[in-house]
Amino acid sequence: MATIDRIREIRRTLHENPELGGEEWATSTLIQEELQKAGISFKTGFAKTGVLGVIEGGSKGGTVALRADIDALPILEKTAIDFKSKVDGKMHACGHDAHTSMLLGTAFKLQEMKDQLSGRVLLIFQPNEETSPIGGARPMMEDGLFDEFQPDVIFGQHVWPDLPVGQIGVRDKEMMGASDTLSFTITGAGGHASMPHQGKDAIVIAAEFISSLQSIVSRNVNPLESAVITIGTINGGYRYNVIADQVVLKGTVRTYSKKAKETVKRRLENLVKGFEIAYEVEIDFDYVDGYGATINTPKWAELVRGSAAQLYGDDALPVLDPSMAGEDFSRFLEKVPGAFYWLGCSKEDVEQPKPLHDPEFFFEEAALEIGVETMTKVTVNALNILKK
Repeated sequence: MATIDRIREIRRTLHENPELGGEEWATSTLIQEELQKAGISFKTGFAKTGVLGVIEGGSKGGTVALRADIDALPILEKTAIDFKSKVDGKMHACGHDAHTSMLLGTAFKLQEMKDQLSGRVLLIFQPNEETSPIGGARPMMEDGLFDEFQPDVIFGQHVWPDLPVGQIGVRDKEMMGASDTLSFTITGAGGHASMPHQGKDAIVIAAEFISSLQSIVSRNVNPLESAVITIGTINGGYRYNVIADQVVLKGTVRTYSKKAKETVKRRLENLVKGFEIAYEVEIDFDYVDGYGATINTPKWAELVRGSAAQLYGDDALPVLDPSMAGEDFSRFLEKVPGAFYWLGCSKEDVEQPKPLHDPEFFFEEAALEIGVETMTKVTVNALNILKK
């Protein structure tokens, strides 16, 4: 069976049997079995279910690391594909099944040509990507992922439905945003709806507070930088005729630069203090740092760009904007130079493909071969640069 057929088979098996972060035991076992069949040595025990494969080239050189995330999401799949999830409430709605199978496909190709390689390739199968702020990258490194072999460069790819199959998206610096979480508990005083002067209406205060949050971005962050503050949930109140004594708000902050993040954080703290004084309420504020911004190293982003152009021509490299979505790969890039790039995975004629994390997200399998070819080319070219 041709390599790409096997990769497609692996991808479908993973898609039918999704496992959430921290539960990827069967996925990890499948990865180990495939590496063993290919004669690739590996180690386990990183962040529980993580796997590190190692391919030694025929001569000395640098070390290139490649990463794929392996966890699924708590989403009920609503696609009509024959191999849809067999597990209610769990789905590979972010393409991690494809990432895993494509890294295995890349590993098979590199193993076949290992005598021609100068250096070493690390194959990182990472759990828990979807569980911010903990994630899986940092726990894997804390468990000694790079203790024996320190990579000179690291690469990762992510399927991207905003791009059609055949397109490769990469930027020299910002690719994806920092993703932090917020929570505010506004505690006022309850009372009868007909006598608002006797209470401190947490709902009214919350409404004004949410509006004020948006002025932090519009009037404090440099317009040439990017920042987003979103409140995703509001919970409070008891009954239509009762003044709410407490409201809980939860949301997220997205930024690229550390400066913008610190500005937002400082202004949030000041806004909370101001509302507490102005409305005579208590506001419990919690800001949790999540994944950092995914910032590519220009040198290695250019290598990805050049590798894709060699395979598919310059037309395969669209000019694109970064995304504010968060990505655990950022923690690898904080330790090792490298690049993260997007792999087009939608059909050319689909006007509005379903986005990542959607119950109807669809991955066009024609992208599998392109993903394997691109990652293989990137690896070989990087090793050639490192040996000079």
